[in-house]
Amino acid sequence: MRIVLFANTDWFLYNFKLSLVKALRARGDDVVLLSPPGEYGPRLCEMGFCWEPLPVSRSGINPLAELAAIRRVGALYRELRPDIVHHFTIKCVIYGSLAAQRAGVRRIVNSVTGLGFALLANTFKARLIRPVVLALYRRALRGTQVIFQNADNRDTLAATGVLTQSTVHVIPGDGIDTQRFVPSAGPAEGKSVLMMARLLRSKGIAEFVEAAQRVRAVMPDVRFLLAGEPDAGNPESVDADSLQRLKATGAVEFLGHRADALELNQSCNVAVLASTQGEGIPRALLEAAACGRPLVATDVPGCRELVVDGSTGLLVRPADAPALADAILRLLHDNVLSERLGVAARVLVTEHFSDQRIIAQTFAVYDLQADA
Repeated sequence: MRIVLFANTDWFLYNFKLSLVKALRARGDDVVLLSPPGEYGPRLCEMGFCWEPLPVSRSGINPLAELAAIRRVGALYRELRPDIVHHFTIKCVIYGSLAAQRAGVRRIVNSVTGLGFALLANTFKARLIRPVVLALYRRALRGTQVIFQNADNRDTLAATGVLTQSTVHVIPGDGIDTQRFVPSAGPAEGKSVLMMARLLRSKGIAEFVEAAQRVRAVMPDVRFLLAGEPDAGNPESVDADSLQRLKATGAVEFLGHRADALELNQSCNVAVLASTQGEGIPRALLEAAACGRPLVATDVPGCRELVVDGSTGLLVRPADAPALADAILRLLHDNVLSERLGVAARVLVTEHFSDQRIIAQTFAVYDLQADA
């Protein structure tokens, strides 16, 4: 079968969908990957996958430009004649579905990996475009298979009435390679706290820095590491001046984009995600949990699916830096608790969030069999 995966960045395909693409190739399917151009597309080609650049602005709202983007997608679908199309992220879901319907694609699958800026943020721009996004969702999702990563996101979008003509599924996340992401052989050296996230305001970057200041006032030798970079295509991206002020505190080491997620997670004592608006199923927490790290996260959709308070980690209120600092200090001071939570986090991920489990559930939505 010919199966098209369409996402808003080639980075997303490379980092989150590579296991699925490999599984489809092992089945013998013809897989085509579409995204705006970037540095990861050529890497996918070097691995023997078919990737095609498809320019779509992530933040553009000019009606003529956006209609032209839908036409480009539709023309490509008519050329490729796919059996299945699978879209990821809001704009690809909407534009891809509208194009696929016009092109006569019979099986359309849409992954809502998070509700995003338009539906979660409270800025003027978000409130302005929200009715338009919901109207487009209502039209685009009609008659399609819709995958959510958590039930909270499903219920929130269902309450708007846009899913009444869709077949809805909940598949928890993108999966994680639990054979690669494993606990380290020995204890971590020193004391360090890791957060891996794009530098967005909604990721709780400012709260993480404030929590670091509070913890280091008590334990000055603890290192706080933040791996990630700004995302210019996202309205929530931390601006240059704000980022400079956060860096100037000296409380956190800003590592930028890192490709060594395994090593970072294996060497830290505590993994944190301080989101204020919610997630799908956050990859950063999946990787940390698979490595047996105790988790501290905010009590928002997506995080609470992985962090069971007192069992696999500690949950705190969103946008509450003092509570975040207290939870981190509790784990740094209590090695027995940290080890127990880390072991339980690894078990949870292995049983419910592994690549094999997520791919099997995705194949069921596609109506495919593994190892055909």
